Amino acid sequence: MPAPRSDPSYRALLAVPSLARIIAGMQIARIAQSMVGVAIVLFTLTAYHSAELAGAVTFVAIVPGMLVSPVAGALLDRHGRARLVLLDYAVAGASLALIGGLALAGALPVWALLLIAGVSSLTAPLSSTGLRSLFPLLVPVPLWERINAVDSMGYVVATIVGPPLAGVVVGLWGGPVALVTIAVAYLAAAVVLIGIPDPRTDVVSTGRLLVDAWQGLVYTWRNPTLRALGFSISALNLSGGVTTIVVPLIVLDVLHMGSETVGGVFAVMGVGGAVAALIFGRMKSEGRERRMLVLPMLASAAVLLLLLPGQLAPMALSMTLVGLLNGPMDIALFTLRQRRTDPAWMGRAFAVSMNFNFAGFPIGSAIAGWLASRTIEGAILFGAGACVLAAVIAARGIPAAAGEGPTIADAATLGVPREGAGAAK
Repeated sequence: MPAPRSDPSYRALLAVPSLARIIAGMQIARIAQSMVGVAIVLFTLTAYHSAELAGAVTFVAIVPGMLVSPVAGALLDRHGRARLVLLDYAVAGASLALIGGLALAGALPVWALLLIAGVSSLTAPLSSTGLRSLFPLLVPVPLWERINAVDSMGYVVATIVGPPLAGVVVGLWGGPVALVTIAVAYLAAAVVLIGIPDPRTDVVSTGRLLVDAWQGLVYTWRNPTLRALGFSISALNLSGGVTTIVVPLIVLDVLHMGSETVGGVFAVMGVGGAVAALIFGRMKSEGRERRMLVLPMLASAAVLLLLLPGQLAPMALSMTLVGLLNGPMDIALFTLRQRRTDPAWMGRAFAVSMNFNFAGFPIGSAIAGWLASRTIEGAILFGAGACVLAAVIAARGIPAAAGEGPTIADAATLGVPREGAGAAK
């Protein structure tokens, strides 16, 4: 673990070797990722005219990667992070280029769209987990709130830039061209990250990949903080899946506006998130994490109800407030997970935890696609109810302090040796 610094400021992050380049490459990839979320839904709605298919595509573009995330985490712990992050960016770029190329050629049946989207998701945990588990290894502990605020801001900036850009490109040149453009962005992110440092860490390993993956599942399940976060954040992400489908439907089908408006509505959510991330990133979160999760979750339920009128101004206000509420939740989530995870297990524990947390999003998208094709209001109410459920789980399940329960599983209880990363091949 890096030695503490006496200057816990955002400027101190610049002194961490290669961190600025890592953040730059990650930012390019996140903008591409945020463009995909909007572009693939707009492409599916305009090309196939089916809300249910849009939900299904979102589902298959995420779920396969979630299912293999324990294996991805084991690979990250055993073989480092940099090369595997680059591998995912290459796969993502190639997959999007293939979908866009086939669509332009008029040779993209529904089954091919679903298949390519599903295959491309298999490597996604390598980059999302790889970079996030790299931060606590590179950055001194006193700067964790700062780097987590920057991490959260990365998603915020991507939300501000990506969706409007995707909407404009889709509006001007169509969905297939937008997907090819995003593929180029992933390639650019990979080029920026070539040669980033890959710190050596102690690794708990059996030497067998599948066994290591299973041990990562066991470790995460035995960690009461990670387990409670998984259930609560996954419930919260049901609402995120709902808004991904409902907002474009309201803009396109109810208000009869263009794809640029869809991107703009999602962008205002990013503006709210930017303000919140900067404010809460300067605050010490230790001991306050549970409140920083529960209260915004409850508020999010009320905020989603602003979508019910189906009008542009309340919808923009709703998305802005969602962004503001995401700020404290992100800081609390990231920092709490770092504090209560043994560094030797960060690859596997982060992979399982992050994908467990995100499980609600594709499920919410699939349910919203089915519900919204019948009643948009029903889909919105489902999302609000999910926020309340998330708050209840977080309040009752997350230990108030690390001492409440065995938050770090001892390697011996899992029956595996602890060894250096260089030996875990």
